[in-house]
Amino acid sequence: MTNTNKPERHDVSPENRSFDGITFEVEEEEHTHEGHKVKRRGIYLWPNLITTIALLSGFYSIIASMNHDYVHAIYAIFLAAILDGLDGRVARAIGAQSAFGEQYDSLSDLLAFGVAPAILMYSWALHDLGRIGLACSFVYTACAAFRLARFNVQIGVVDKRYFIGIASPLAAVMVISLVWVSYDYPMVFDLSSRAVQITYAAVMVIVGLLMVSNIKYYSFKQVDRKRVPFVVMIPIVLVFALILYDIPLGILVVSILYAISGFITTFLARNEKDDTSHVGEAGQTK
Repeated sequence: MTNTNKPERHDVSPENRSFDGITFEVEEEEHTHEGHKVKRRGIYLWPNLITTIALLSGFYSIIASMNHDYVHAIYAIFLAAILDGLDGRVARAIGAQSAFGEQYDSLSDLLAFGVAPAILMYSWALHDLGRIGLACSFVYTACAAFRLARFNVQIGVVDKRYFIGIASPLAAVMVISLVWVSYDYPMVFDLSSRAVQITYAAVMVIVGLLMVSNIKYYSFKQVDRKRVPFVVMIPIVLVFALILYDIPLGILVVSILYAISGFITTFLARNEKDDTSHVGEAGQTK
């Protein structure tokens, strides 16, 4: 006699079989050297661990800003910027690049370079402007989110020599170095002055717009792959000397010069493209 109380067995598809019940597993597709797609479980430890520390640094910066501990908030964002440049290099060095790592890195960047600098500046100088200060801080955060989303969808499409729009870590460095200089020179930057507050609000909006602009900034990703003239070391040494003389002021000056350089880079890249197209047209007419 058969047992009529026995539950029916339903076939589970291979896609759902990996995620039945309570799970904390990650599964993603990867391409082998032969071009085949394979599904792998888990994540790469070292690059994602570095990203997690960067995320923690951004989170700590927000807490420090809320507690008016601005120096530690600045240091935390600087640490996040250093770790952001490190995790990608580690992933490429050990062959641990993954789609999960790319998305996780972007979420960490949004907190560390989009939210934390905005809260730092709002707590430092913009809170007295009320809703205007809040709006300008949000514009910066929103532009950072737009820039990171655009970067994700353009991976493998744009020229790796350039950033389209200023990168979010560099934008964050501009903001926090301005706060740092203001902290060191309170006699010059009077936070009770409405003009100074409006200037800071304008800086947040301008830096945010630079992130979502189409201005090209040299990425320096190709520098370590080719030789350069020895004379290039001279301005590099001068830059380091400037930074060491007054670290906050030096970083602020260098970041401003880099922001301005994007307009020159864009102009030169456009002229190079026009010259190439003219050469092509001339070759077709012959």
